[in-house]
Amino acid sequence: MSRAFVPDDFVVPPDLATERFRLEPLGPRHNAADLAAWTSSIEHIRATQDFQDQTWPPAAGMTAEDNLADLRRHADDFARRTGFTYSVIEPDTLEVIGCVYIYPSRSDSHDTDVRSWVRADRAHLDAPLHDAVIAWLTASWPLGRLRHHPR
Repeated sequence: MSRAFVPDDFVVPPDLATERFRLEPLGPRHNAADLAAWTSSIEHIRATQDFQDQTWPPAAGMTAEDNLADLRRHADDFARRTGFTYSVIEPDTLEVIGCVYIYPSRSDSHDTDVRSWVRADRAHLDAPLHDAVIAWLTASWPLGRLRHHPR
Protein backbone atom coordinates (compact mmCIF):
# COMPACT_ATOMS: atom_id res chain seq x y z
CA MET A 1 0.00 0.00 0.00
CA SER A 2 1.33 3.44 -0.95
CA ARG A 3 1.79 6.02 1.72
CA ALA A 4 0.46 9.57 1.46
CA PHE A 5 2.49 11.87 -0.73
CA VAL A 6 1.70 15.00 1.30
CA PRO A 7 1.39 15.51 5.07
CA ASP A 8 -1.94 14.59 6.67
CA ASP A 9 -2.54 18.20 7.73
CA PHE A 10 -1.99 19.63 4.23
CA VAL A 11 -5.23 20.75 2.62
CA VAL A 12 -4.99 19.72 -1.03
CA PRO A 13 -6.12 22.62 -3.21
CA PRO A 14 -9.36 21.77 -5.03
CA ASP A 15 -8.46 23.91 -8.02
CA LEU A 16 -6.26 26.51 -9.63
CA ALA A 17 -7.99 29.19 -11.65
CA THR A 18 -6.52 31.64 -14.13
CA GLU A 19 -8.15 33.71 -16.86
CA ARG A 20 -7.13 31.13 -19.49
CA PHE A 21 -7.76 27.80 -17.74
CA ARG A 22 -8.89 26.16 -14.54
CA LEU A 23 -7.64 22.97 -12.92
CA GLU A 24 -10.00 20.59 -11.17
CA PRO A 25 -9.38 17.06 -9.87
CA LEU A 26 -9.59 14.53 -12.71
CA GLY A 27 -12.32 11.98 -12.22
CA PRO A 28 -14.77 9.65 -13.95
CA ARG A 29 -17.09 12.56 -14.84
CA HIS A 30 -14.38 13.76 -17.26
CA ASN A 31 -14.22 10.48 -19.19
CA ALA A 32 -15.77 11.50 -22.52
CA ALA A 33 -14.16 14.95 -22.57
CA ASP A 34 -10.76 13.65 -21.44
CA LEU A 35 -10.79 10.86 -24.02
CA ALA A 36 -11.76 13.31 -26.78
CA ALA A 37 -9.05 15.76 -25.69
CA TRP A 38 -6.09 13.40 -25.68
CA THR A 39 -7.12 11.23 -28.62
CA SER A 40 -7.38 14.35 -30.77
CA SER A 41 -3.78 15.20 -29.92
CA ILE A 42 -1.77 11.98 -29.53
CA GLU A 43 1.14 13.05 -31.74
CA HIS A 44 1.23 16.51 -30.16
CA ILE A 45 1.26 15.10 -26.62
CA ARG A 46 3.93 12.51 -27.46
CA ALA A 47 6.09 15.36 -28.82
CA THR A 48 5.75 17.32 -25.55
CA GLN A 49 8.90 17.04 -23.44
CA ASP A 50 7.05 15.51 -20.51
CA PHE A 51 5.84 12.60 -22.64
CA GLN A 52 8.65 11.89 -25.11
CA ASP A 53 9.94 8.96 -23.07
CA GLN A 54 6.52 7.73 -21.88
CA THR A 55 4.24 4.98 -23.15
CA TRP A 56 1.21 7.20 -22.67
CA PRO A 57 -0.69 8.24 -24.65
CA PRO A 58 -0.92 4.98 -26.55
CA ALA A 59 -0.58 5.55 -30.29
CA ALA A 60 -3.57 3.30 -30.95
CA GLY A 61 -5.75 5.11 -28.41
CA MET A 62 -7.91 3.19 -25.94
CA THR A 63 -11.54 2.38 -25.38
CA ALA A 64 -13.81 4.60 -23.31
CA GLU A 65 -13.94 1.80 -20.72
CA ASP A 66 -10.15 1.63 -20.48
CA ASN A 67 -9.93 5.42 -20.21
CA LEU A 68 -12.55 5.36 -17.45
CA ALA A 69 -10.50 2.79 -15.54
CA ASP A 70 -7.46 5.07 -15.87
CA LEU A 71 -9.46 8.07 -14.58
CA ARG A 72 -10.73 6.01 -11.65
CA ARG A 73 -7.15 5.05 -10.79
CA HIS A 74 -6.09 8.72 -10.81
CA ALA A 75 -9.14 9.68 -8.70
CA ASP A 76 -8.25 6.93 -6.22
CA ASP A 77 -4.66 8.21 -6.02
CA PHE A 78 -6.05 11.69 -5.33
CA ALA A 79 -8.40 10.40 -2.61
CA ARG A 80 -5.57 8.40 -0.99
CA ARG A 81 -3.23 11.43 -1.39
CA THR A 82 -0.61 9.34 -3.20
CA GLY A 83 -0.67 11.45 -6.39
CA PHE A 84 -2.70 14.29 -7.83
CA THR A 85 -4.07 14.59 -11.35
CA TYR A 86 -6.02 17.61 -12.51
CA SER A 87 -8.05 18.18 -15.66
CA VAL A 88 -7.32 21.45 -17.41
CA ILE A 89 -10.63 23.13 -18.26
CA GLU A 90 -11.13 26.07 -20.60
CA PRO A 91 -13.29 28.61 -18.71
CA ASP A 92 -15.26 29.85 -21.75
CA THR A 93 -16.23 26.45 -23.18
CA LEU A 94 -15.83 24.20 -20.10
CA GLU A 95 -13.99 21.77 -22.39
CA VAL A 96 -11.14 19.57 -21.17
CA ILE A 97 -8.06 20.95 -22.89
CA GLY A 98 -5.30 19.16 -21.00
CA CYS A 99 -4.10 17.46 -17.86
CA VAL A 100 -1.57 17.95 -15.03
CA TYR A 101 0.04 15.05 -13.14
CA ILE A 102 1.75 15.52 -9.75
CA TYR A 103 3.33 12.32 -8.42
CA PRO A 104 6.19 11.26 -6.15
CA SER A 105 9.45 10.84 -7.99
CA ARG A 106 11.13 7.49 -8.40
CA SER A 107 14.48 9.27 -8.56
CA ASP A 108 16.75 10.36 -5.74
CA SER A 109 17.53 13.61 -7.57
CA HIS A 110 14.09 15.15 -6.91
CA ASP A 111 10.99 14.57 -4.81
CA THR A 112 8.12 15.22 -7.21
CA ASP A 113 7.49 14.65 -10.91
CA VAL A 114 5.25 17.21 -12.59
CA ARG A 115 3.97 16.61 -16.12
CA SER A 116 1.35 18.37 -18.18
CA TRP A 117 -0.14 18.38 -21.66
CA VAL A 118 -2.60 20.44 -23.64
CA ARG A 119 -4.55 19.62 -26.78
CA ALA A 120 -2.83 20.41 -30.06
CA ASP A 121 -5.37 23.14 -30.82
CA ARG A 122 -4.46 24.80 -27.49
CA ALA A 123 -0.67 24.45 -27.85
CA HIS A 124 -0.27 28.16 -27.14
CA LEU A 125 -1.35 27.39 -23.54
CA ASP A 126 1.43 24.85 -22.90
CA ALA A 127 3.96 27.34 -21.46
CA PRO A 128 1.39 29.43 -19.51
CA LEU A 129 -0.05 26.23 -17.98
CA HIS A 130 3.38 24.92 -17.07
CA ASP A 131 4.48 28.22 -15.54
CA ALA A 132 1.26 28.66 -13.54
CA VAL A 133 1.42 25.10 -12.20
CA ILE A 134 5.08 25.32 -11.17
CA ALA A 135 4.47 28.67 -9.43
CA TRP A 136 1.40 27.23 -7.66
CA LEU A 137 3.19 24.08 -6.54
CA THR A 138 6.25 25.99 -5.38
CA ALA A 139 4.22 28.54 -3.40
CA SER A 140 1.42 26.39 -2.01
CA TRP A 141 2.39 22.72 -1.85
CA PRO A 142 4.90 20.83 0.39
CA LEU A 143 6.48 18.86 -2.45
CA GLY A 144 10.23 19.44 -2.13
CA ARG A 145 12.33 19.41 -5.29
CA LEU A 146 10.22 19.39 -8.45
CA ARG A 147 11.19 17.66 -11.68
CA HIS A 148 9.61 19.33 -14.67
CA HIS A 149 10.56 20.34 -18.19
CA PRO A 150 10.57 24.13 -18.61
CA ARG A 151 8.74 25.34 -21.69
